[in-house]
Amino acid sequence: MQLHDLKPAPGAHRRPRRIGRGTGSGRGKTSGRGQKGQNARSEGFRLGFEGGQMPFAQRIPKLPGFKNPFKKIYSVVNISKLSRFADGATVNAEALLEAGLIHAGMEIKILGTGRLKRKLTVEAHAFTTSARATIEKAGGSVTVLGEPRKIGPRRTAAKAPRALPEPAPVAAAKPPREKKSAPPAAVEEATPPDEA
Repeated sequence: MQLHDLKPAPGAHRRPRRIGRGTGSGRGKTSGRGQKGQNARSEGFRLGFEGGQMPFAQRIPKLPGFKNPFKKIYSVVNISKLSRFADGATVNAEALLEAGLIHAGMEIKILGTGRLKRKLTVEAHAFTTSARATIEKAGGSVTVLGEPRKIGPRRTAAKAPRALPEPAPVAAAKPPREKKSAPPAAVEEATPPDEA
């Protein structure tokens, strides 16, 4: 027999401990809770309490929010990093990857931070306005990769004007009905009395 096999005798009943009933209860004045403090209170620690720091339930986002499905993450390169290339060179994805300036498989965006004094032909997917101006000011050129073609105004076939429904014919106003007058009472012709 093991200790965990022990069970109380059938019908046995043990009185519950009377906690918080004073010094004469056998549990002492504080019933084993000690002196004051958070553990001495009836509430104790609430569920999810983390010692006062911001709880996990409050750190996570409250709402799912909006995630842009068309968001693009670029591998950015500053203008100042392009000075390592020779004057007149073509700076494309292969050259930037070989130089360790970008990550493979990502689109490239050139930022305008820094100075550039070399004439370069830069190929990237996006340029800031200041980066484009700096490259062109140094005598270089900019090529935007995958630039969407410009679409003109939408052309729609001229539709025939929609015919309006014809108004319903207005019924002619009927003349007012004449009141039928009672026929004139028949006037009996006075027959002359028989002449004797």
